[in-house]
Amino acid sequence: MQFTTKLIPLAIAMAFAASASAQDVVRIGHVGPISGASAHLGKDNENGAKMAVEELNAKGFMINGKKVKLELVLEDDGADPKQGTAVAQKLVDAKVQGVIGHLNSGTTVPASRIYHNAGIPQISPSSTIPEYTKQGFKSAFRVVANDNKLGGTLGRYAVDTLKVSSIAVIDDRSAYGQGVATEFLKGAKAKNPAIKVVGKEFTSATATDFTAILTSLKNKKPDLIFFGGMDAVGGPMLKQMKALGINAKFMGGDGICTESLVRLAGDGVGEGNVTCAEAGGVTGEQEKSLADFVARYKKRFPNESVQLYSPYVYDAVMVMAAAMQNAKSADPVKYLPELQKIKHQGVTGLIQFDDKGDIKDGALTMFTFKGGKKTKMSVVK
Repeated sequence: MQFTTKLIPLAIAMAFAASASAQDVVRIGHVGPISGASAHLGKDNENGAKMAVEELNAKGFMINGKKVKLELVLEDDGADPKQGTAVAQKLVDAKVQGVIGHLNSGTTVPASRIYHNAGIPQISPSSTIPEYTKQGFKSAFRVVANDNKLGGTLGRYAVDTLKVSSIAVIDDRSAYGQGVATEFLKGAKAKNPAIKVVGKEFTSATATDFTAILTSLKNKKPDLIFFGGMDAVGGPMLKQMKALGINAKFMGGDGICTESLVRLAGDGVGEGNVTCAEAGGVTGEQEKSLADFVARYKKRFPNESVQLYSPYVYDAVMVMAAAMQNAKSADPVKYLPELQKIKHQGVTGLIQFDDKGDIKDGALTMFTFKGGKKTKMSVVK
């Protein structure tokens, strides 16, 4: 009996210590395509999340005066909606306190309902489809401008700056690709109702041969071809345009606006022939903050370079962490109201959300490619 009575308080103490330890860990999920054609973009996003969590932990992250360890729970959605909802439920079951992701609009939207039903805040660093924040989910946020601004701005730019009078459109049938292509057409037509749309074609997010649709468009001689999709398809498409002797300008949204496009397109990228826009953009003093991030990224991942959205993932993690600190709690119910009214100066600029969860005053950056390098032209707000 004496032996047993000594063990009971010890067991209780151990259980209490384990419970206290569990309470000191805050789990944040990150989801992106770590496999498939967009794996390079998903890995870039994941790297941004790792950097943020590592930096916060290194500084001794505190909530309500208590040191807390942030733990990143990483999942791969393969840019597939079904896989996206499966990993979303997995994160819910793992009882994460927040989610950063997904990368693609096609996975972000269906997953958002699962997070909403579980009461878990979600910040997408790159999903641009307007429907994401039109669902009325108070748990859904994004730190980049949506397709209405992205596609519309590109459409107006094509008319105003590139002075094109005839256009053709190709999309990859994804939620993102169709969305940005539709908004591009709206923007172009709003600026010039007489603009000629000489072709509307579609492909898939995994296609590699575009000979048939490009040959059809070549005969219609568009001044510009707009592609709604990702660089894994846009790059080979540019290469085949070059082989077919198509001299049209090429335009796309953030999906093709990557450093990898040059590798994927080869000499098909041309000199100043491609125009793309990245959701987000910094000017003035903010450029130094972003440059510092890029330098830290290169130091942390010496064999990799920033592809596209890792700075926005980094900021999304920091915004979520700041909301927890403001609420003095990592409980989603308690920190969600703080997230809705957050005002955070990030490496990508000032982050505030409107009543739908969209970023306020979202900027766009216009790019082209010269000398085999992605080259910034201007920031548009």
